[in-house]
Amino acid sequence: QVQLQESGPGLVKPSQTLSLTCTVSGGSISNNDYLWAWIRQPPGKGLEWIGDMHHTGSTYYYPPLKSRTSISLDASKNQFTLQLISVTPEDTAVYYCARYSGDLGALDAWGQGTLVTVSS
Repeated sequence: QVQLQESGPGLVKPSQTLSLTCTVSGGSISNNDYLWAWIRQPPGKGLEWIGDMHHTGSTYYYPPLKSRTSISLDASKNQFTLQLISVTPEDTAVYYCARYSGDLGALDAWGQGTLVTVSS
């Protein structure tokens, strides 16, 4: 059974870079059947898809965040990372990593989520 775990700082200052890592266990990040995604939920708001990546290198970024977002994947560590530059307090959210199954057409595994607060 695959498990995902987010890690990274819980507090980031405005204008700095938010960096999070998702460690995957119980399954290979190099499996062709899956995309690896980052999703967030700001306080009092709905879920927002940030972007996703396939192990072959193809990526998708949510257009409003595209200019500030980078997702990378390290198959040797079975990890993938999110970087969001030039953050503002509006980037405060619970950040989730997740796995998207092409066969199911849906997310089928989630990390527990980590709260990142942008504040000076």
